Amino acid sequence: MTWNPFSKRADEETAQTPVQEPPRGTGKGRPTPKRRQAERQNLRPLVPKDRKAATKEAKTRVRAKENAEYDAMRSGDVAHMPKAERLPWRVYIRDYVDARFNLGEFFIPATFVILLITMLLSIKWPALANPFLLLMYVYLLIAVIDVAIMWRKLRKKLVEKYGEAAVGKGSRSASYAWSRAIQLRRWRLPKPRYPKRGHWPK
Repeated sequence: MTWNPFSKRADEETAQTPVQEPPRGTGKGRPTPKRRQAERQNLRPLVPKDRKAATKEAKTRVRAKENAEYDAMRSGDVAHMPKAERLPWRVYIRDYVDARFNLGEFFIPATFVILLITMLLSIKWPALANPFLLLMYVYLLIAVIDVAIMWRKLRKKLVEKYGEAAVGKGSRSASYAWSRAIQLRRWRLPKPRYPKRGHWPK
């Protein structure tokens, strides 16, 4: 009888033949995980199980960072200040304003005193209140002129040292210098690096 490779019996014998497995120790010793299993192990939930705990932890981290930055501004530690305060031209602006005697520095306390005197005088001597109000506006005008002169000189130095990027609209250098110039020296943050005026930046 001639063997026919296409017969049903040959197929059954081939199916019953056991498949030989490679000897252990020659491979990695463990089955290769399927792609879905590997992806499932690497997946991390985008939304945490406990949202309240995660939100509380995030707020705690943000608060700790803000406290550290605030302490750095009080101590004058530039390396740990907020990113905007570490910009080289902002450090230069602070040193320049702190080295200068600014007339606008005393505007807020002077305005408070003038308004208090005006209120007291308006009770019995209303005519005497107007000169004090006029004095307040004159002081304001002088302070604005003084700060404008300061910024004109400071702007030239910033352009020479750091380029136009230091005085552009996005830098907000003008408003930064003006706001610092009209604050009392002891109230300024970041804290002045030198205890007295006169230490001009190079």
